[in-house]
Amino acid sequence: MPTPPRFYEPGQYPTEQSVGYLLNKVLSSILSQADSRLAAYKLTYAQWIPLFKLSKADGCTPIAMARDLSTDPAALSRSLNRLEAKGLIRRERSTQDRRVVHLWLTDEGRAVAQPVPGVLADVLNAHLTGFSHDEWQLLLQLLSRMLANGEALKAAAHTGSPN
Repeated sequence: MPTPPRFYEPGQYPTEQSVGYLLNKVLSSILSQADSRLAAYKLTYAQWIPLFKLSKADGCTPIAMARDLSTDPAALSRSLNRLEAKGLIRRERSTQDRRVVHLWLTDEGRAVAQPVPGVLADVLNAHLTGFSHDEWQLLLQLLSRMLANGEALKAAAHTGSPN
């Protein structure tokens, strides 16, 4: 991996200019707006995220979902328990391996999950007010590059190699 630039030096930049701080604030704003809009459907963040994922990949396992969402499996399990109690999802043991559980949306869960993509699109579009199409595409490219850099750092840490 190439040597990282030195854009930041300890103690020499205001917090408001930290990419991490700004990304966290943007994500917090997006989630807050989505939560407030999805409250009308009696969904919390912890519930609409798995519903949304299942609407895209019905039948996935809780382990795969936790990995994909980069979330704690125990916290996800609690959310799944609530969704199951509401009758929005069902768990089904694999016929090949009884240790494996697959998650499925119920008909009611499918109906509740249906508005989630539209709400998320509206919230994201509102956060992108004033951006041109090219700026939006550039933002996506830059964030993807940062994510790839983070994945490379994680891979290097697992192999024990520096940078």
